[in-house]
Amino acid sequence: PILLSHGGGQTRHSWAGTAESLVRRGWYVINYDHRGHGESEWSPDGHYNLELHAADQRAVARTLSRPPIVVGASLGGLSALLAQGESDEQLYRAIVLVDITPHMNQEGAREIMDFMENTNREGFATLEEAAEVIARYTGREKRVNTKGLEKNLRKHEDGTYRWHWDPNFLSLRGDATGQPERLADATRSIEQPIMLVRGRESNVVTEETAQRFMELRPDAAYVDVAEARHMVVGDRNEVFTAAVIEFIESL
Repeated sequence: PILLSHGGGQTRHSWAGTAESLVRRGWYVINYDHRGHGESEWSPDGHYNLELHAADQRAVARTLSRPPIVVGASLGGLSALLAQGESDEQLYRAIVLVDITPHMNQEGAREIMDFMENTNREGFATLEEAAEVIARYTGREKRVNTKGLEKNLRKHEDGTYRWHWDPNFLSLRGDATGQPERLADATRSIEQPIMLVRGRESNVVTEETAQRFMELRPDAAYVDVAEARHMVVGDRNEVFTAAVIEFIESL
């Protein structure tokens, strides 16, 4: 089994192409929405710290008959590091980190959280406006068909479109970036194979922070995807998926 764990502010739909490719090759794929995201319920107390996300990931893994390979993007990757690195049981067969490391570039992480907060506060008048803003931010071409955005946005009573996630999720921003040494300790303690996939143009995992990760885990596999930013899966999905398949089928 393979457990796909998306990044903060995304949904399980971000893995659609990768999930289909893995299934076609015979893998059993579990693809879930984080708490407060997509179709998962919002936390009743409004709490979204990293421990809760790690606990959720542990809970999903424990429902399986054998340890899954976890592929975690950003928040999903941090959750995997804590879930396995601070547990005595073998939760996973292997871990794939997608553009995330314990010592991330703080400026890049803040930029993403600021974009999420500012756009969610103001909302979008139409799906077309949302597509234009996202295209400018990501550097990608504007979506011609905005249907896919409906999976990530919700129309509110005032007629504006806002992100699908609970606004309280943004309370995580300091928690996720403020404990690099704890995450580094968790990374060192993990005995399972690890792979890091970085977007070469990412401002979250820079070349420097990637090399710092490789010092923590010199045994890790490392792939640097050209023409990709933090959202590697969306920027270069075919290249990303091929790299993941090569790694997991070599285990």
